[in-house]
Amino acid sequence: MIAVCGIASETPIARVTAALDDLGLPYTVLHQRHFLELPFELEATGTGVRGRLTADGGTVDCAEVTGIYARLMDWRRLPETRHPDEDVLQRCRAWHEALSSWIEVAPGRVMNRAAASASNASKPHQAQLIRRTGFLVPETLVTNDPELVHDFGERHGELVYKSISCQRSVVHALDREATARLPLIRSCPVQFQQRVRGTNIRVHTVGDEVFATRITTDRVDYRYAHHDGGRAELSPWQPPDDLAHRCLRLADALGLDLAGIDLMLTDDGDVYCFEVNPSPAFTYFESHTGQPIARAIALALR
Repeated sequence: MIAVCGIASETPIARVTAALDDLGLPYTVLHQRHFLELPFELEATGTGVRGRLTADGGTVDCAEVTGIYARLMDWRRLPETRHPDEDVLQRCRAWHEALSSWIEVAPGRVMNRAAASASNASKPHQAQLIRRTGFLVPETLVTNDPELVHDFGERHGELVYKSISCQRSVVHALDREATARLPLIRSCPVQFQQRVRGTNIRVHTVGDEVFATRITTDRVDYRYAHHDGGRAELSPWQPPDDLAHRCLRLADALGLDLAGIDLMLTDDGDVYCFEVNPSPAFTYFESHTGQPIARAIALALR
């Protein structure tokens, strides 16, 4: 039995469950918004954790679950938490605490546990871990001092800026207009990096499989290229064996059975790694390239 945890209608969740249906693999969906209808019992003992969960009209012993695909949103953002009844809030909190605790200690393959995903909460910290596996990392400055940014730019040339945390943000070039706003960073530190030019590559590792996508774009952040009239063309790409193995080693070093790794290949043949996403929205890449990422996830969870 495979457990899929999250919002059933969210595209990555829907793609994985569709793949499970196609493969005829048994699974149950623990839909976050249905916490009132899905009792979850968890008991910690001296020899481990046992429990039972209710889903799809039946009861499943947690011990029967061989794999978990977890893509959970913060329960405090669920529409149901706007309910004025304090009892509903308490039940929502308790359900999610029990579910999250089980995911952390459940045997078998989990994509991914929160403990393994934690490195993404601090981009500078994760960059240090990435560097240890042999990837190049752009020169980086995290500061709230505009003068340090000016000095950093004089040493490294073109710069980009992005968020420090796991919150998704658009990567921008530090152009003249942005430079004029630098005094604003005194209120909040910002991450600045040397701009690395080349070809964007997105690698998804699923267990011991690698799916790579080459992106041709005329924007700094290809994910948002179409928002301002730019272009982003995605195509499947076969990485050299040594690069594929390095990506697998990186995911393994971070404890991730599923990872989205952002790379840049320079014209000189260098490979830079920007970050590793522990909960990648792989469907954007799958839909543009036809790579069977959802199917690989389903098979890996058997």
